[in-house]
Amino acid sequence: MLPETAISRRIDPWLDRIGRWMSWVWLVLLAIIVFNVVLRYAFGEGRIEFEEIQWHLYSAGFLLGLSYTFQHDSHIRVDVIHERLSPAAQAWIELYGILVLLLPFVLLVLIFAVPFVWTSYELAEVSQAPGGLPLRWLIKAALPIGFALLLLAALSRLSRVWAFLFLGGDQAIRDNHGP
Repeated sequence: MLPETAISRRIDPWLDRIGRWMSWVWLVLLAIIVFNVVLRYAFGEGRIEFEEIQWHLYSAGFLLGLSYTFQHDSHIRVDVIHERLSPAAQAWIELYGILVLLLPFVLLVLIFAVPFVWTSYELAEVSQAPGGLPLRWLIKAALPIGFALLLLAALSRLSRVWAFLFLGGDQAIRDNHGP
């Protein structure tokens, strides 16, 4: 458990709200999938719009849920090794992982994603499929939005790891939660 910081107290509630709101996307996605399957197999009527909406909802749910997952430390890691390390060693790995791997990757994606969406918007890009959805730039916008939220989550987490390692956060955690 990492200590809270002024930064994390400002960012984390927003990410939590967005993540909880985005969790409803999965229920909507499931309903659309079931509806499309019933249309196709019971009535012989497949609709490309429903297939594309499925892709869009899955993409939005995944991309906008990344920050929530990272904030709640529910992302994938090699737990077999991680859980055997001391809290300080875990924090050092987290610090270097954020600084050396996560932040550069997020920034790189953002640098290329914004022009990607802007070009789609300028071209008024639509689906190439007959009967497909318009406003292709809207779903593409989930990429920079999702990674901007992930950047916020990384900065929040970085502030908490920093406080743990360099500002005596480990002692405050032991004082409040026991050994």
